Order: sequence, then C-alpha cells, then structure tokens
Amino acid sequence: MLRQVLLGVSRSPKIKKAVSSLPVSSGIVARFVAGERADQAVLSTEKLVSDGLFVTLDHLGEDVTELADATATTDAYLELLRQLSEAGLTQQAEVSVKLSAVGQALPGDGEKIALENARTICHAARNAGTTVTLDMEDHTTTDSTLEILRELRQDFPETGAVLQAYLRRTEADCRDLAHAGSRVRLCKGAYKEPESVAFQNKAEVDKSYVRCLRILMNGAGYPMVASHDPRLIRIAGSLADRAGRHKDTFEFQMLFGIRPEEQRRLASEGHTVRVYVPYGEDWYGYLVRRLAERPANLQFFLRSLISKK
Repeated sequence: MLRQVLLGVSRSPKIKKAVSSLPVSSGIVARFVAGERADQAVLSTEKLVSDGLFVTLDHLGEDVTELADATATTDAYLELLRQLSEAGLTQQAEVSVKLSAVGQALPGDGEKIALENARTICHAARNAGTTVTLDMEDHTTTDSTLEILRELRQDFPETGAVLQAYLRRTEADCRDLAHAGSRVRLCKGAYKEPESVAFQNKAEVDKSYVRCLRILMNGAGYPMVASHDPRLIRIAGSLADRAGRHKDTFEFQMLFGIRPEEQRRLASEGHTVRVYVPYGEDWYGYLVRRLAERPANLQFFLRSLISKK
C-alpha cells in the first residue's frame, strides 16, 4: 500500500515542491544521485570504475512538454559524452536515455522529435566509443519506445533496450528481442500501473522476472540483469550456467547507492557489474520511485529527516 501511495505522488508538483525545499533533500539525494552537473557525474563514474565496475549514466528528467527542454536534454547528453571521452571512460561507461525527456511526449511530432534527438545522442556515443540504452517508462509509452528502438537499431544496432517484468506483455517482448546483437536490460518496473497491464503482487512479479530472464538467457542476445534481489541474482547465475553462458556474455546492473558491497563482490568474482548513475537537477520523480521500491530506502530517508531537524 505504501509503495502505491509513493508512486502515486511521484509526479505531484505540490509534494515535489515540499520535498525539494526540505533541508534534508541534499543529504538523501546524494545517496542516490551523483550530483546535478555532468562533471560531478563523471567524478562518480571514475570512482566506480576504479572499483572494477561499469556505469550507465542517466541525465534525470522526463515528460518534457517544451521543445526547448527536449533540445536542452539532448545537449546535456552530448556534453556528458564529451566529458566521458576526455576522461577516458567510454570503454567502461555508456548512457541511458528516457525518450520522454527528449521529446516523446510533445504533441504532434513528439515521437519523430524523440527519434531524431536519440539518433543524435547515439551518433555522439558511437563517436566517443560507447553505447546508448533506451530506458523504459510507463506502459503507455512501451509501443512507441520499442518502435523508436527498431528505427535506431537500423543504424545503431548496439542500442540497448529495457523491458519491465511486471508488465504482462514482457515475455512476448523478450522473445522478440532475444536475438543476436540485442542488449536487453530486464528490470522489475517502477511505475504505478493498472492491474489490467501489470502484475501487482510481488510474488507474481518475481515469477514473471524469472520467466523473462530464462527467455533472454536462452536467446542469442546479451542479457542485462537489473536487480538487487539476492534470490533473483542467484537464479540469474543458475540460468546462465544452464544456458552455457560465460560471465562475459551477460551482466548484472544495480542502482547507484544501493548494495554497493554486493556490486563489488560480484565484480570480484569476474562478473560484469554496471551501476546505473543518475544525475541532474530534476531528481524528484527518480527519488520517490527509489523510496517506493524498498522500505529500507524510506526508513533511511525518514531517519535522515529526523536527524536534520
């Protein structure tokens, strides 16, 4: 129930204003967000890479309603890629892009604008020697995102996809994308979705995750296992073994600030571990979804709030 409430308010302007004005905000945000500027994100990337980890960076923001904002987000990615290249980090770091942040939600030609902006980012990423993964958002954007992915992969076949196990459609999407050259990040999903399109019970979501992961592990693509759940991580390893996969044919992904010891442990065992590093000023929606995912995150926030009063 608490998770549903938090997800329901994740896009509330009034609550966003209240949370953003709290003195504790900078403290709690620092745990999950690597700063507001590209140079701060690059510094966090350097530290993670020094620990043997890989990185995917997300410039925070979504659902832009002005063309200028979509252009600004695109420019922010170009600047980020420039700084990553200058720092010599593009062999270990890529970028993740939300299409609604680069124009997908704009009226009229939004999908076309998002495609062109994403194409610009993909071109810059290739020139820098790295790749792009398209983040997945709420279920109303799934078809559009997968269509843009298909268009991008004609010129940039290395573009990664994200699928969400809590959606009832995802097993079929996994079968479609489990082909050679395809990179697919499988996560549980972090948006408030209706029962008609998404599993609501945690056990059902976990079962769906395993079914989807089995499809990806037995396919010809490159699965990216996005989970902090110890049980699912063990299952992923077992499925990879049964499919005859070597450690360099799939990877684990975890969020910045969550289970860092486990990230380093898996890396020390020879696994590729990629950390999802968000940065930027528009951190509110991302933060609320992180609080909703795990009660421990909310408890950490409340303790921080009390200690700062």
